[in-house]
Order: sequence, then structure tokens, then C-alpha cells
Amino acid sequence: MAAPWMIRVLVVMVVMSALGVSYSVHQARRLTDESQRLQQRQTRLETQWSQLLLEHSTWGSYARVERLAREKLGMKLPKTNERVLIRP
Repeated sequence: MAAPWMIRVLVVMVVMSALGVSYSVHQARRLTDESQRLQQRQTRLETQWSQLLLEHSTWGSYARVERLAREKLGMKLPKTNERVLIRP
């Protein structure tokens, strides 16, 4: 028959093991939740980045710049006889 102190040691080890398992499960759930939140944030940021790239290309398009130069600044392309060639 096992000594009473061995039974106590085994009970303490079983309780410690159960607490360790409980803590591990808690950590795994917490980290899984954090991972999912970060993945959602990454998706939102990628979407926002795509929208910003589209907006950048729209605002900087040559056709838009040329239209604004004509409409707002009154600029126009010079005619052939208005051009001056400067040689070095």
C-alpha cells in the first residue's frame, strides 16, 4: 500500500497539472481571439490602402491635371509659332 505522503504528492501534482491545462486553454483562446482581431484589422487596412491607391491615381492622373490647368489656371498648349527653342 502506498504511503499517505505519496498520495498527497500525487493529488498536488494532479491539481497542478489541471491548473496548467486550464491556463494553457485560456491562453490559447486569448491568443486565437487576438489573432482573429489582428487579421480583421489587416483586412481593413489592406482595403483602405487599396482605396488610397485608387484615389492617388485618380487625383494625379494627367488628364485631370491638364483639365485643372486649363480650367482653373487658364493654361493652354502653346502653338508652334509661340514656342521658343533655347540652345545650350
